[in-house]
Amino acid sequence: MSSAIQVMKDAFMGTVDWTWKSIIMDSSVPWYQNYFYGLIAISVAVYLLELAFPWRKEQKAIRKDFWLDGFYMFFNFFIFSIAIAGVYALLELGFQSVGISMKSIALIDMSAWPMALQLLVFFIVIDFVQWATHVALHRFEFLWRFHQVHHSVEEMGFAAHLRYHWMENIFYKPLKTIGVMLLGGFEPEQAYIVHFVAISIGHLNHANIHITWGPLRYVFNNPVMHLWHHVYHLPEGRTHGINFGISLSLWDYLFGTASIPKDDAHIKLGYPGVEDMPKGFWGQLFYGFRRKANLDQ
Repeated sequence: MSSAIQVMKDAFMGTVDWTWKSIIMDSSVPWYQNYFYGLIAISVAVYLLELAFPWRKEQKAIRKDFWLDGFYMFFNFFIFSIAIAGVYALLELGFQSVGISMKSIALIDMSAWPMALQLLVFFIVIDFVQWATHVALHRFEFLWRFHQVHHSVEEMGFAAHLRYHWMENIFYKPLKTIGVMLLGGFEPEQAYIVHFVAISIGHLNHANIHITWGPLRYVFNNPVMHLWHHVYHLPEGRTHGINFGISLSLWDYLFGTASIPKDDAHIKLGYPGVEDMPKGFWGQLFYGFRRKANLDQ
């Protein structure tokens, strides 16, 4: 028991230390791996694009829930990561105790591959795992209850990307870890490149910018496609959602979940019953545990 507590304590303090050193720009944290200021830099860049090239021109610069979404960005990316670090360390210890290591279920070993290929495969596999998890968040009632927080966004902007219930971290993290285990049990040395690319794409997908990527829309997700993911009334024949892609739209086209009925900036966002969603962070914190969800999305 004492060793388990120590593992949790070490993981917690290690995450606190890394986060603090990132904030104060300590030399032990390379600038290109500084997620704190990296997130801020990407957010500012995409926000400036929103202001310069707004898709919905009548939408205010400080849109509805702008500050709430901004708080969610830092809460989910840093505060909750610190809070949950010890639990993940304890789970890893538990797996090791029964002989399950990061390499024990590996299907392929990428360690000898060229770095560019490692990053590409890592990006594709992790994105598919996230896509599948996202589909599950819409298909299963218990998961949808928590995902409603993200879909309560009624005016889209970059910061809505990271507005989601903390329970989604609980769902995504273990499945992403399994994806890493299948790839040989490690992240490529330059995996931070993939993470920053994913943050950038996610911000753009939620931004008030009109981007389709032309022919590349069949590979990469985009703001037009993702706006329809947040639509209040689903297209006819769709019952659990559309356009589940995170960074890649590829999976939606392959599995038949892609739908863009028209290029329209003014579709109503949300879901039937969004009116019952608490408006503030504290009201949303335990929202999914208290009520049944409407399953129309």
